[in-house]
Amino acid sequence: MLRTLLMCTLLLPAVAFARDWQVDAAASTLGFTGSYQGEAFTGRFKSFEAQIRYDAADLATARFDVKVDLASVDTTSSERDDTLKGSDFFAVAKFPSAHFVTSAFSAGSDGSVTAQGQLTLRDHTRPVTLKVKFAADGDHATLSVDTVLKRADFGVGSGSDWDDISAEIPVHGQLKLSAR
Repeated sequence: MLRTLLMCTLLLPAVAFARDWQVDAAASTLGFTGSYQGEAFTGRFKSFEAQIRYDAADLATARFDVKVDLASVDTTSSERDDTLKGSDFFAVAKFPSAHFVTSAFSAGSDGSVTAQGQLTLRDHTRPVTLKVKFAADGDHATLSVDTVLKRADFGVGSGSDWDDISAEIPVHGQLKLSAR
């Protein structure tokens, strides 16, 4: 019995465990691009929270849980920001945040990683797949994620008044992390 316990204790360091990471909000970005009447614009969310658990060697226990303060949208145009916060788009008075939670990760044969999850925006919850790039350097890491959202899937700008806005919105996040 003692021998078995000793062997298990010695093997523990060889087992991979996903690490918890803390986001450096000041050095991180969560943004999007779009167009209105053929003119491109970029935006970002100044306030979001993310709980990140990740280790490329242990995708089975990886998890992203991200909450975005939609009222923190910034496109460098106060008029556009006010429109995005309004009832035709994010409806922040009724739905102040968006929430994304992963359900699974998968590694491709080329080394790429995708994360499948659910995004809730307004009162719509839809599946979303993220392309994931994770670069660790000791106790620090950079996490980059990309996806394309169809705004109509979430009831965002769905009225005919908004036909001049891009239907697909590329989203990019680049988070600077430190190990907890």
